[in-house]
Amino acid sequence: MSGLGLERFRRRRQSVRRRRWWPWVVGLVAVAVLAVGAWVVGFSTLLSARDVQVDGLDTLSAADVRRQAAVASSTPLARVDTAAVAARVEQLPRVRAVTVSRSWPRTLVVDVRERTAVAVVREGDTIRGLDTEGVLFRTYRSAPARLPRVTLTAGGDARAREDALQEIARVVTALDPEVARRVQRVQASSMDAITLVLNGGDEVRWGSAAQSARKAEVLLPLLEVPADVYDVSAPARPTTRT
Repeated sequence: MSGLGLERFRRRRQSVRRRRWWPWVVGLVAVAVLAVGAWVVGFSTLLSARDVQVDGLDTLSAADVRRQAAVASSTPLARVDTAAVAARVEQLPRVRAVTVSRSWPRTLVVDVRERTAVAVVREGDTIRGLDTEGVLFRTYRSAPARLPRVTLTAGGDARAREDALQEIARVVTALDPEVARRVQRVQASSMDAITLVLNGGDEVRWGSAAQSARKAEVLLPLLEVPADVYDVSAPARPTTRT
């Protein structure tokens, strides 16, 4: 074999060797890139949760929510336990629900839905707000004029009282806004005997919270009739009495 042919032979063999090793080299590089990427995302502080963005606040402060969320700024964003963060924030009395999500590269978003008071309940010298689910969740120095006061005249244990508050919350939440503004007080001697006292002293006999949407619908035109008592406890047969 001539020198030129031998050189060509060597080149072909080297080319074959390179083609055999090339997939291995590419594979090793890919593994290295993935390993570095996993380390950066999951273990380094390059993509840590440096900012906690709090949305949806009304009465709470962002600082209080961040403090309750207790997210260390050195924690990689990918490793933040979002369910645990949400559970911690939900322990705040004024919080009804929380959604926690990641916003890359370094932000944790805490979206808060606060409870809204629909009535107030006096407990001794303390005035507390009652939300739409019947939960007592905040205190007031004085009762807001826009919120009806709740009076429970029935006895019973704590569970019975909790059930009664839930029923009252369902009733107040179902009211048309125009009617709700006229309610001064909500009285309940039992879960089935809820009465609304209007600003002028007129009464609305509501009964239980069952069919509250229908009762609210019936009550609105019924209030146009001058009366002292409006009874919608049986919404199919509403009555008035003077």
